[in-house]
Amino acid sequence: MIALPVHRFRARDGLELAYRELGEGTPVVLLHGFTSSGEAWLRSGLAEQLAERGFRVLLPDFRGHGASPRPGDPAGYPPDVLVDDGLAFAEQLGLTEYALGGYSLGARVAFRMVVRGARPSRILLGGQGLAAMRRGGGGGPLHRVLAALTEGRAVEPAGAGTAHRIARLGTDPHALMHVLRSVVPTDDLTALTIPALVAVGGEDAGHADAEPLARLVNAEFAPVPGDHHGAPASPEFTAAAVRFFGGGRR
Repeated sequence: MIALPVHRFRARDGLELAYRELGEGTPVVLLHGFTSSGEAWLRSGLAEQLAERGFRVLLPDFRGHGASPRPGDPAGYPPDVLVDDGLAFAEQLGLTEYALGGYSLGARVAFRMVVRGARPSRILLGGQGLAAMRRGGGGGPLHRVLAALTEGRAVEPAGAGTAHRIARLGTDPHALMHVLRSVVPTDDLTALTIPALVAVGGEDAGHADAEPLARLVNAEFAPVPGDHHGAPASPEFTAAAVRFFGGGRR
């Protein structure tokens, strides 16, 4: 994996958040999933392949993730704060003509950025389904795992893999809980007026309704191999994303 220097941009509340960039040309902003960081797109190879094709690839780290700060105060995570951060990122970097993509939580943030006024030229929604896009951050398996970790209780066997991943990444479960609680539902799921792609793993049982999501938002649908965690690292996901972003070249 390529090691890139970390740059900073200022969120609307003054927090200095991290991002990396690779390549030159038309900007593509890629948003990572929950517990991950922008470096996930470097590990998968997608960032490098886009850079080789003449794109400027921008990889921000959400607050509470990666090289970005992890405020301990819940006040640092108001509702929809990740979307606020994404909009601030585009504004501060002066992005006007750019493409936008996200995986899992990143896809939710990307879609809500558009709902709240962002105007990317095209959007990739990876690892998301219809029901998940309409849910808030409370409840569910992730919430139960984080509640156990932050309260010092044993994690249920079904959540052991998630707990192990959080420990391996060195992520603060308290910060993750604050992030999760900041996520708001997207009830106004309407057809997009820009080219869109929904890409999801064929074994991603938690997002098996990705194709209905694609139909609802007027997006192309691309099933790829793998479950929720494996799909974005598959060559097929990378190939679909490269083809999709390349379709907007002038």
